Amino acid sequence: MKISRRGVIGFLAAATMAASGTMALAAGVLRVASYPANPPWEFKDASGNFQGFEVDIVKEIAKRLDMTPKIEGMDFKALFVASASRRVDLVISSLTITNDRLKSQSFTQPIVAGALGFATLANENIHGLGDLKGKVVGSIATSFGENWLKQRKDKIGYRSYKSYDTLSNMLTDLTNGRVDAVANDIVGLRYAMTKMKGLDVPIEIQTGEKFAMMMPKNAPLLQKINDAMSAMKKDGTMKAIYHHWFGVDPKPDSYTLTAMPVPTATN
Repeated sequence: MKISRRGVIGFLAAATMAASGTMALAAGVLRVASYPANPPWEFKDASGNFQGFEVDIVKEIAKRLDMTPKIEGMDFKALFVASASRRVDLVISSLTITNDRLKSQSFTQPIVAGALGFATLANENIHGLGDLKGKVVGSIATSFGENWLKQRKDKIGYRSYKSYDTLSNMLTDLTNGRVDAVANDIVGLRYAMTKMKGLDVPIEIQTGEKFAMMMPKNAPLLQKINDAMSAMKKDGTMKAIYHHWFGVDPKPDSYTLTAMPVPTATN
């Protein structure tokens, strides 16, 4: 079949327009990775849809950037690989900003100050860190809680440590007596206590953690997303989302309401 020069040009133009449309569609999607079993930060409901505090924040950010959020569930450790490889634009999972993580990842401004909680069986005679001597303790793999415990093994004197991929598996082991105490962020543990019987959170440690959302290093959307978060803090949107999930208003000087710049290894 003979094709004229005008036909070739027309075909190429149509193909270019189609490709541009596909690229525009892709550019309008905010690719989000999330650990799917981390309530009330993020979790899947009975229909398989993501819900939670950070999920609502992401949806609002996407709305303000005229984008559509697409959230994919992953194991906790896989989140860091997905961000480092730029497979996703944003990661949510009550992640702590650390100088070590900032070497290979970027973070938005913090949204919540963290505290580390220790859950035990309600009838367990554990009331402070001193009571963990000789006990079996656990936390989520690669989490702040895991690092915190490992760095203090000699000081605390616990007998052994167990690492978990999911909060549910960790709490199941706790309920069945296979571990004596487990460490996780206090918000997630207290929320779990409303859903599970026979557990308690007798130890709370103020850690100075800054919970934020993680992004690929120097991602093009970093500043835009950070600016959207600042606007949400100033116009009351962040306060409303916080109250919806935690039942109380954030403190006026909290990270939840204080607009901040993109964090670096020195701030």
